[in-house]
Amino acid sequence: MTAENEREIYHKLEAMKEIRNKTITLERLKRSIMTEVRSGDQEGRCLAQYKREMELLQQEKMSHVEELRQIHADINAMETVIKQTEESMTRKLSSASRLHEEYRPLKAEVDLLRRQYLGLERLPDLHEEDGSPITPDRFPRAVPPPPPRGCFPPLASRKPPPPPAAFRQQPPPMKSCLSCHQQIHRNAPICPLCKAKSRSRNPKKPKKK
Repeated sequence: MTAENEREIYHKLEAMKEIRNKTITLERLKRSIMTEVRSGDQEGRCLAQYKREMELLQQEKMSHVEELRQIHADINAMETVIKQTEESMTRKLSSASRLHEEYRPLKAEVDLLRRQYLGLERLPDLHEEDGSPITPDRFPRAVPPPPPRGCFPPLASRKPPPPPAAFRQQPPPMKSCLSCHQQIHRNAPICPLCKAKSRSRNPKKPKKK
């Protein structure tokens, strides 16, 4: 075997060795490519599912956003109603307190007059009325006022009215008898004492026909 043949064989062996190594690398790369492609396709399918899920989440988010917007609107409306109701309640309770300040002394005066002059019991308090929404501690209690001035004098100091005057019958009209000069009834035709006829001093004049 010549040297030239040996070199040719050597080059072939080196080429086979390189081809073998590169083929092994090629197969490894091919398997990696296949694996990556399969993984990429799987990720693509997952990505489609994820995008679909994202769309559903976006739709749910928008529905929740609308619900939250409605909830916030309801909260704002309820806060307005609560504020208006509190203001109305405060006004009504203040008005009730002012009216009670007028009612309390007037009732005390009426109760005093009923007791002193009529012997009646006091009127029921507000919380004693049937179906009354007022409790005993709704309004503060007040000190009873003094007796009213200039209305009526106390019962003990009042003088009893004078007795009515006795009825006196008016005496009948009288005249003097012309015979015995005694007083007789003006219209008596005969004196009951002397039996004389009684004549009127002013006889009636006959009517002219």
